[in-house]
Amino acid sequence: MIDLVKLHVKAGDGGRGAVAWRHEKYYPNGGPFGGDGGDGGDIWFAVDTNETTLTKLRFTRSIKAGNGAPGMTKKMHGKSGEDVIVGVPLGTMIRNAANNDLLADLTEPGQKVLIAHGGRGGLGNMHFATARNDAPEYAQPGEIGESLDLQLELRLLADAGLIGFPSVGKSTFLSVVTNAKPEIADYPFTTIEPNIGVVSLPDERGFVLADMPGLIEGASEGKGLGHEFLRHIRRCRVLIHVLDMSGSERNPAEDYEIINKELAGYDLSLEEKPQIVVANKMDDEYAGLVLEEFKQKYPDLKVYEISALTHEGINEVLYAAMEQIEQAREAEEENREAPEETVVYRYEPKRPDFTVESQGPRRWKVVSEKINRLVSEIDLDRDDEAYQFAATLQKMGVDKALYDAGARNGDQVIVGDYIMDFVE
Repeated sequence: MIDLVKLHVKAGDGGRGAVAWRHEKYYPNGGPFGGDGGDGGDIWFAVDTNETTLTKLRFTRSIKAGNGAPGMTKKMHGKSGEDVIVGVPLGTMIRNAANNDLLADLTEPGQKVLIAHGGRGGLGNMHFATARNDAPEYAQPGEIGESLDLQLELRLLADAGLIGFPSVGKSTFLSVVTNAKPEIADYPFTTIEPNIGVVSLPDERGFVLADMPGLIEGASEGKGLGHEFLRHIRRCRVLIHVLDMSGSERNPAEDYEIINKELAGYDLSLEEKPQIVVANKMDDEYAGLVLEEFKQKYPDLKVYEISALTHEGINEVLYAAMEQIEQAREAEEENREAPEETVVYRYEPKRPDFTVESQGPRRWKVVSEKINRLVSEIDLDRDDEAYQFAATLQKMGVDKALYDAGARNGDQVIVGDYIMDFVE
């Protein structure tokens, strides 16, 4: 079952600013004319209602957005990189694989979230002209786009879920009450991916029904399809527990006990979900006797008798499920202010480009990937480049941040692989 996928995403890098000069007929000594680099492309994830699994991303190791183009002469901006929009099914949860933080929970049709920001384009040399240097030979490189490892997890958003041991008749039930076409056969684990259908009642009400892969003992510990199965159940409002009452292969009383034990072992909240117990295969000649034994063990349990094969008793189950679903929907509306899990991703301004750290008496360090990249691309032995670099740091607010932190004239400042003197 493809409902858990890991991949790496990399937003586009910003393009480098241009170093160019104005050379026109009436401007023989024109000043700096270099434009800014284009911004890198962003990476978005959006709900695609045509997708029902994460299968298409199964063999995708990484996703990369387009880089911004370099700036051009005549102060023209470089073209921004192309954004990438990744379509995923409704119910997809996106986590940061490094710390398991929930970045986005896509639970609404049309929902779209920004996961990785593209880097900003570098400034062209037209921004660095000063009274002291009216011909700057310096332009900024673009910022590096954000990159991170993601874990995508699909949890079905079904109103009701069919649960039960393999081959108890869940797929047959689904095919009878919806337009779904699940594979049906007389062997375990016919269903290895969830099947979904829409139940339409005669009174024009309806709900989404999912047939989950069969459960086995030990599923809460990950055996068989365990965790993949149980992960989906958490989002169902109502559980329809199907039991094979023919008794030909299994003991329904033991099955009922084992499955509820596995639900509680995985997540105690699953014990509280409404559960409709269905005695299937009542067309079998011994089903009546087996049902009597089951009722003796669970005398207070309401059991719906059906035959998915002959369609008998189906409507009673559907109307009971509809009633429970509507009650669950009303309760969700009342408790909407208390979400199940908080999304930690926020669309706030980007983090500061740098931080200042004390390295001991009169020694400071500027920590910044952006500034380290700037240092690596210039020659500080050249006075003009060193001056422009210093001017860039001042514009970024590095000088002020150092002074506010306590730096004074003559203090040493570590920037990248260089040690510089601080001048107020």
